[in-house]
Amino acid sequence: MLRATSVVRKAAVKADKIVETLTLDHEDRNRRRLALKGDGGLDILLDLDKPTALGDGDAVRLEDGRLVVIKAAAQSLLEIRAENPLRLMRLAWHIGNRHTPAEISGDAIYIENDHVLAEMIRGQGCAMNAVTRPFQPERGAYDHGHDHHDHGHEHGHAHAADACGCGHDHHAGHDHAHHDHGHDHAGHDHKAHDHKAHDHAAHAHGDDCGCGHDHGHKHGAEHGHKGHSHDH
Repeated sequence: MLRATSVVRKAAVKADKIVETLTLDHEDRNRRRLALKGDGGLDILLDLDKPTALGDGDAVRLEDGRLVVIKAAAQSLLEIRAENPLRLMRLAWHIGNRHTPAEISGDAIYIENDHVLAEMIRGQGCAMNAVTRPFQPERGAYDHGHDHHDHGHEHGHAHAADACGCGHDHHAGHDHAHHDHGHDHAGHDHKAHDHKAHDHAAHAHGDDCGCGHDHGHKHGAEHGHKGHSHDH
């Protein structure tokens, strides 16, 4: 059985890497670990770090680098409409208050077919019909889909914070070995670092602070250097 351990979002899926298709309903598209059989018969173990919402057209990456594309299965839903947008918005509020997954279009709301919710919909004066179609409800506002996902592109960002050289760990866990931390002083405007106006009481620099600056401030008696001045 092949393990699928990461998610590739639809925009990054490469057709030539696809070897299988998984047709899943909404519940199975929100699992973390599940044994599945592809539409072509391939046995797959979905083994993600945490439950992740898989959309129609997304893919999961197998350990050997091949992709299995996800297809949203048709399922029994309620299509809800109203005589005016205000009534439909009020119903959307009640559905959200019940933490029920909902797919929202310009003039209708779709939810899984449930007789209890059907009674509530009637009570709100909305019309509904049973339909069979793929269900792709709204994702949570804080579900940005960045965890353990393969976005299919290289990160060549220049992190200005990493170049400050002050020794602060701005991105713990990131390997920034590809960044050149050396300061090129040619053409460097040192007006921004006017040490005469720099408040060293609030920003204490030691000999090993790592800021890359040649500190020209005077050390008092606490350093054992009477009147000793370090010039730039």
